[in-house]
Amino acid sequence: MANELNTALVSEEMAKKFATEKETPYTRWVRSEGLEIQSAIYQPNLHTVEVKPWASRGGKGVFLDHDASRTSNSAYVCEIPPGASLAPWRHLFEEMIYVLDGRGSTTVWNDSGAKVTFEWKAGAIFAIPLNTTHQHFNASGKDAARFVSVTNAPAMINAFGDLEFVFGTKHDFRERFSGEPDFFANKGEQKGLLLDTNFVADAINLPLIPAKERGAGGGHIRFNMAKGTTNSHISQFPIGTYKKAHAHGPGAYVMMMSGEGYSLMWPEGEKPRRYDWREGTLITPPNMWFHQHFNTGTTPARYLAFKQEGVAIRNAQGVPKAWISKRIGGDQIDYADESPEVRRMFSEALAKHGLQSRMEDAYKAELADLPPKAAVAA
Repeated sequence: MANELNTALVSEEMAKKFATEKETPYTRWVRSEGLEIQSAIYQPNLHTVEVKPWASRGGKGVFLDHDASRTSNSAYVCEIPPGASLAPWRHLFEEMIYVLDGRGSTTVWNDSGAKVTFEWKAGAIFAIPLNTTHQHFNASGKDAARFVSVTNAPAMINAFGDLEFVFGTKHDFRERFSGEPDFFANKGEQKGLLLDTNFVADAINLPLIPAKERGAGGGHIRFNMAKGTTNSHISQFPIGTYKKAHAHGPGAYVMMMSGEGYSLMWPEGEKPRRYDWREGTLITPPNMWFHQHFNTGTTPARYLAFKQEGVAIRNAQGVPKAWISKRIGGDQIDYADESPEVRRMFSEALAKHGLQSRMEDAYKAELADLPPKAAVAA
């Protein structure tokens, strides 16, 4: 990860001055579970990333941390053996789950005795209500089930520094979960781009809402599950198109759900770096790195992003700055302002698949609402 991020390594003498701050209660907890922490900036395939025995849970796992995970959010991939279940678990951190492989069920209950069980399969998204006890079951006696989870465990474990408190406190957050029988029903209310729901049975085929602000005729939908602060969204963009580049804070775990293409990521002032992807790839842009996603396949491309609200720096109107043009103080690069290298690289990538760019309409459509460039000071 150090090489990927170009993290300005310093002398051993200087590093020793911060040695006692290198580890945190969170990283020590992960190590105590006998698991590895791998880089989240780029994982080619979440379906096959190596997982190791997670004795306390009765499955296998690996943690995937981004450049600021030691203080914000993190992710882990967990595998449930055939015909098995994970041990019951409860915790004072939020958790959102995307099912990668298999089928099964989850039971959630609180200290008042309210209990709800729901079924899931690959492509499902759901959230674990805060501090509820929950248990995951693999419904197949032949195949393993696997999911990826994003939590704010680092922030909570580091804040309290007491594992018994984080994992063993008895308290029901009744406003978040009080045992409603339909809590995990596959339904929801659409509020603008936000779908208010706690469970999506098939996120891969979920209908989306047009979002021209991201460019290229793409679709978009946002979630806020279990009344938590961990947000998520799905974006899709057509064949032969790409999204506008933008930057935001750390911790947006971008998981490719369908399609084939690549992403460019770079810190401002440096040359973009390319990361190829297909279904199952994970990309997590480092803090305030610009990133841009390109569809070079023969089907629409769709991805899911789990992230903490803290990564969405907003303007006074509540709009994320990553959706606003750099021309007016936001963190999104308009097509008109992108490097010519971006379009050249895209055309070459499409040509390898016998495809052509379909971006001309997007370029023209942008011009109608393109803000004027700010005057350059003399």
